Amino acid sequence: MDESSKNPEGLTADQVAAYLDRIGAERPGRAGAAELARLQEAHLDAVPFENLSIHLGEPVVLEPAALLEKIVDRRRGGFCYELNGAFAALLRALGYRVDLLAARVFDGARPGPPFDHLALRVTADGTAWLADVGFGRFARRPLLLDERGEQRDPAGTFTVRPGGDGDLDVGLDGEPQYRLERRPHELADFVPTCWWQTTSPDSHFTRSTTCSRPTPDGGRITLTSTRATGGTRLLRTAPDGTRTEEPLAADAALAAYRTHFGIVLDRLPTAS
Repeated sequence: MDESSKNPEGLTADQVAAYLDRIGAERPGRAGAAELARLQEAHLDAVPFENLSIHLGEPVVLEPAALLEKIVDRRRGGFCYELNGAFAALLRALGYRVDLLAARVFDGARPGPPFDHLALRVTADGTAWLADVGFGRFARRPLLLDERGEQRDPAGTFTVRPGGDGDLDVGLDGEPQYRLERRPHELADFVPTCWWQTTSPDSHFTRSTTCSRPTPDGGRITLTSTRATGGTRLLRTAPDGTRTEEPLAADAALAAYRTHFGIVLDRLPTAS
């Protein structure tokens, strides 16, 4: 394929088509807000939030080509830097203006360290939207960044309000989720914190495995293991928050990764 077939992001037309096929979405006719919402929902439904690479000894590489190879070609998922990094590349390829924003995830009443999370500011139809496919349970549809009232979403009631120093606090059902900076960054700016998240014994990502996605009824399905409990557990969360838990033997866990997430593994990732 010659260079004229590439868009400014560097994705070829074939790569864009493959990505859209991965998430089960048609190429939008325009870079509009309604189209953005459909792309976000499709991405959330198709690509799981997971940290399995950490526990499989696989490198986490924050470069567009590596992210596409993992998420599209290998049909895996990832966590915030990977999922939103890849989604940004797709959106830019489709004509959207996208800024990468750093966020500090709340732990109780206090926000965590800088670059703790990566989210996206997407301009569509002249309006700034918060798009996020890498936070686990979060908004199904993009949120208006300049709206200070409640925003209803299938996942709950969200708010975006001033958080001090020009930042924005994003809340869900009255609970703070993360504090969002407004200054844009490059993907490489998130590499040091990504390294810490994937290597530090103090990171919750190194202490447990997770692989999770929403279910069609509005609930979630999750496979997880922790250092404390060992083994793999299948968690099913109903739309009303009711949760059931089922321990799985190794063979059953590998089958569950295939069945529920389309992830084919030759060995079981376990927190150790």
